[in-house]
Amino acid sequence: MKNIKTGVICDHISTIDIVDYKTTNRVLVVLQTDPTKCVMKAKPQQTIRHFLEKNKVDIDVSYSSKDIDKELILDILKNDQSRVSDIQDTVNAVIKKHYNVQICSGSGFIMNVDSGEIEFTITAGGKIFKEVPQVIKELINRGVEIYVASGDRTKSLEELAEYIHIPRDNVCGTADSWDKRDIVRHLKQYYKVMMVGNSSNDLLAIEEADVGVLTLQQGEDVPEKLYNMADVVVYNIKDILDIDF
Repeated sequence: MKNIKTGVICDHISTIDIVDYKTTNRVLVVLQTDPTKCVMKAKPQQTIRHFLEKNKVDIDVSYSSKDIDKELILDILKNDQSRVSDIQDTVNAVIKKHYNVQICSGSGFIMNVDSGEIEFTITAGGKIFKEVPQVIKELINRGVEIYVASGDRTKSLEELAEYIHIPRDNVCGTADSWDKRDIVRHLKQYYKVMMVGNSSNDLLAIEEADVGVLTLQQGEDVPEKLYNMADVVVYNIKDILDIDF
C-alpha cells in the first residue's frame, strides 16, 4: 500500500483498518483487471481516473465505511491527480515478495469520498497457509460444500479456487460486507452454514452464519466487536476440522 501524500509504501497495515480509521468516509475500490497485464503496461503519468475511463476498466467496491454506488466513483474522482505510477509502485512492491500462489491478486485504491481524492493505492498478493490444501481435502471428503467470498478481484479468486480445488461456480468475488451477509443468508436456505473470516469485512456474515468462526492465524489485530461476534476463535485454520458442526 502506498500513501499518496507521503509516497511511503507499507505492507504491514490492513486496508480494512484504513477505511475504518476515525470517521472518515472512505471506500476500498478494486480494479477488475490483472495488474501485471494491464496496469503495468499503462502510461505511468496518466491519472488513475483517466486510465480507468479510457480503458473501460471495471471497478467494484470491496469495503466501505458507508454504502456507496460504484457508478459514482469516477465522478467523485474527477479532480483527483493520483497517477497510474502510484499503483505500479505497489505492484512492484508485491512482485519483490516472491509469493507462491500468484504474483499479484489485484490492485486498487482507497479513496476519500468527501474530498474526492485517492489517499492510498494498493496491490494485494500473498500465499495460502500450508494447512489449507489438507483442510480443503478433508472437508470435501466429509461432503462439505465450500464457497469463497472475498473482496479481492474475481479472476484472481477463480484462479485461487482452481489451485485449492474448489469449483469456480462457488466463488463470489469482490464481495463487500453486505454482499457476504447476503451470500450466507442465501446459502442458509439450503445448508447449515459456517462462515470463516478474519476482518471487519466479515463481521456481518459471521453474525448471519449458523456458526461464525474468526481465524487469527494471519497474526493481525482485529476489532473487539469482531472477536465478540464470533462463536469460535481459531489460531490455525486446521482447527475448524474440530468444530462440532
